[in-house]
Amino acid sequence: MVGAIVPPPAARDQRTNPGRWLQNAPMTLQHRPRRPARRDRAPVAATPAAFARAILIAYARRGLSPAAALAAAGLTASAWDRPDARLTSLPFERLSLHAMRELDDEALGWFSRRLPWGSYGMLARASLTAPDLGLALARWCRHHRLLTDDVTLTLAHADGLATLTLTEQRAPGADLSDPTERATVREFAHVSLLRNALGLAAWFIDSRIALREAAFAYPAPAHADAYAVLFPGARLHFDAETTAVTFNAAYLAQSLRRDDAALRAMLPRAVALMVRPYRRDRLLLERARAWLRVHPGDADACGLAAALHVSVRTLQRQLRDAGTSVQALKDEVRRELATDYLLRTSWPVKRIAALAGFDNEKSFIRAFKGWTGSTPAAWRRGQPDDRGRATGR
Repeated sequence: MVGAIVPPPAARDQRTNPGRWLQNAPMTLQHRPRRPARRDRAPVAATPAAFARAILIAYARRGLSPAAALAAAGLTASAWDRPDARLTSLPFERLSLHAMRELDDEALGWFSRRLPWGSYGMLARASLTAPDLGLALARWCRHHRLLTDDVTLTLAHADGLATLTLTEQRAPGADLSDPTERATVREFAHVSLLRNALGLAAWFIDSRIALREAAFAYPAPAHADAYAVLFPGARLHFDAETTAVTFNAAYLAQSLRRDDAALRAMLPRAVALMVRPYRRDRLLLERARAWLRVHPGDADACGLAAALHVSVRTLQRQLRDAGTSVQALKDEVRRELATDYLLRTSWPVKRIAALAGFDNEKSFIRAFKGWTGSTPAAWRRGQPDDRGRATGR
């Protein structure tokens, strides 16, 4: 039980001086993410040390020693004085999980009252029976108010975009006297609340949710560069009026792909959903086709990956898993564009070749014969006459 833990001598004054433990806390950290020279090297350290520091603040406020949590995470050797220090994901997962259990608080000290172990699991179970992600997230936001009224989460969608917004009634960590600690806890809470909801949403539909925007109601922290990893692909905004993330509303129509057995298996490792980004995006194929229709001549793996805010490796892997490739998608979209123009217009073949993304008429005719077995002109003559075709000028 938490009450039976006896702090060591070095931690006796934590309640009155929580910063003292933070200054002397053991921790093994990497100071800045470095790309590994080889693929089998250690994972990149991207989680800000400030978030681990926020967990130690939660221990200090309870007058408890975090020694067991740090040991469980395998963290040693102090490096708290570096504002750009980073943790890899696995030690941070272990630290968070141990702290949540030991403090019996899944909010890790953010709110005016604890969220006992199992609180977020209860919310997940209440959302699981929803027919689609939109209703599941709406339930999550509504039921979150039963846990705390310090903050509210709301889901809205308009003009094809969905927005998940966090609004404060009482700022997380508001009772802390030290302004640095107060800002650290508040930031950790905002990031965690969004990533909790997004992580669970991704798990529900078994798909990464590609973000458009991420806004935060506080100044850019010293480790602001880490937000590109925490909220991949999103345009980032600090000093915003409210904290919120925006994504394609089409995700809300996705059916949930999990059942109660899957939920029971996931809950013991639920912290990973907050820490690690989901890899597969079920809408990626649709997004890729949409971009290629607008840019048929600019399509290569690098350009398409950049437009979709994913790495080339991720793009190629996900397309391979879907049974296709960049070249196959490119051919498919060009064929659709070409046949559509041939059917609906009387434009010359040369113009259609350019609109379909080809450099010249000859390469277009060669590709079209490969797709259909005939030239564009012959294919057009073989179609039913459409007197409503647009004419070229």
